[in-house]
Parts: sequence; C-alpha cells; structure tokens
Amino acid sequence: MIILLTGAAGFIGFHAARRLLSEGHKVIGVDSLNDYYDVSLKQARLSELKTYKAFEFHQVDISDHEALDAAVKGKGITQILHLAAQAGVRYSLDNPRAYVQANVMGHLNILEFARHSGTVEHLTYASSSSVYGDREDGPFVETDKVRSPASLYAATKIGGEMLAESYQRLYGISQTGLRFFTVYGPWGRPDMAYYIFTNKIMKGEAITLFAPDEMRRDFTYVDDIVDVLPKILASPPKSGHEIYNLGNSKPNTLMQLVEAVEGACGKKAEKIILGKQKGDVSNTFANVSAAERDFGFSPKTDLSEGIARFVGWYNGESLS
Repeated sequence: MIILLTGAAGFIGFHAARRLLSEGHKVIGVDSLNDYYDVSLKQARLSELKTYKAFEFHQVDISDHEALDAAVKGKGITQILHLAAQAGVRYSLDNPRAYVQANVMGHLNILEFARHSGTVEHLTYASSSSVYGDREDGPFVETDKVRSPASLYAATKIGGEMLAESYQRLYGISQTGLRFFTVYGPWGRPDMAYYIFTNKIMKGEAITLFAPDEMRRDFTYVDDIVDVLPKILASPPKSGHEIYNLGNSKPNTLMQLVEAVEGACGKKAEKIILGKQKGDVSNTFANVSAAERDFGFSPKTDLSEGIARFVGWYNGESLS
C-alpha cells in the first residue's frame, strides 16, 4: 500500500507510521507541526520515522487545500489514514476556530483529495469517543445516537463523521471511521492526564484531579490500536462507510490511573481535588464487538502494564 498519513508527527500517527513501515508499506506523512504542545517532541518522532527509506514527509497544514494538493498529488496513494486533528477538550473553550479549521475544513480537504485522486481505494479517519457525549451508562455501541456533544471538539468529530457519510453517498468513497477511546503510551501527548501526572510526580509537585469520584475512562494502549490498523486499511467496507469503536472495553477510574502512575514512578502524589471542568465527560466505555468480529481487534494491555511502559519511556528506557 502507498499510504497518505495525516498527523504523522502526532502520537498515534507516529506509532501507526512505524507499524505500517515495518510491514513494508510506503508512508507519505504530512503534519503542520503546530505548537499546541512542544514541537521538539514532534520533531523527535519524525527523526525516528526518517530512518525508514519508505517514509516521506511534508510539513503541510491540511486546512490549506492548495498546499496539501501540491505536496501529495500524483503520488499514487492507495490508502489514506487521516489522523490529523486539533485535539483536546479544554483548549477548545479558548480556541474554537482552531478546531473548525483543522477538524472540519481539514477533513473536507482530505475528502476532496480522495475524491479527485483517481487512485485512493479507502480512506480511514480518526473520530473519537467524545462523540457519545456525557453519559453514565455503557458500553457505548456504534449505533447509539450521537447528537449531544459536550464540547466543541466532540462537535467537530461528529461533523467529520457526517462529512464522511455524505461523501460516501455522493461520490462512492470507501471510508472507515475509528472512534478512539483515550489512547495512551510511550511518545504520548504532554497535555494528557497520565503524562501530566507522571511529570509532576517525578518532580515532586502536586497533581490536580477534577471530580475524581465521577471520572472513568476506557484507557487504551497505543500498540493495541496500531496492531489492527494495517488490516483495517486493507479492508474497504462493503457497505461503503463503517464506524468502529477502538477501546480497551475495561474502564478505569481516575484514581486507578493515579495509582498506576504512582506505582510506576515509585512515588506517591500530593493531590488537589477540584470540581468537574466544563466540556469534560464523566464516563467512556467502548463496546468493541464489531471491531473484534471484522478485524480480530482484541486489546491485551491493562492499565498498570501500559503506564509502566510509558513511565519507562519517560525515564529514557529503550522500547522496541
């Protein structure tokens, strides 16, 4: 496969690129390298990817359709793995335009590229568990209604799914949407809770917990996600457009996350307890039976093991 991978310098994008390259595929990566978090981490990921001869990189903002087309047009791309997005719920409260630009306009430009490429066989794109809204029940099933987003970020992800559905119906573009559930692991994003907790605990600083008695998350280790991506990319859905949950399907409380980080760091944390923040959801819980049925998706990494691997990477340990 010749794969266009957007968000190649991002957390999941980096891991996905390594997996696809290791299996012999050509990966054409694009990323804007914006400064939402430390660009040096993105550059470090790219340095790892550039050791593969079959990796090609272009610094491109996908919301600029002319720059995108100029970078990747005529490359014979057969699959697209669209992971680029403006992430983060709380950041969207202060920077709403960044989310519409990246997650709506950027998604539209990828769809337009696929439409006019003449070579793309399948477009796989990242959605999010946030589309399910603020719910206390579970597990969440792909057929559940998703009409009550708790944040602008969630609203843009629902919008991306709707854009995908319309383009499939209008132009026959085969597409698969992936609703990721709190993906974590080595090389992760510094704005994620597990990274923040690790950083502060290792420095002896207090950590802030927002409504820890309410919060549960379906934490999903990154390798469990990327293990299934090559099979998904190679399998255009017969229906034209399908959406799958990709989660661990075993939610943990926020306090269990803290305990896992404390155990891996070998230190206890001083805790500051505050109320629930605007835009946060209380619970995520994936039903993954569809992904298991169609792709053999079967997460194997529990939270304590995954966090230990992350902390090992954080402390400079070599990971395969």
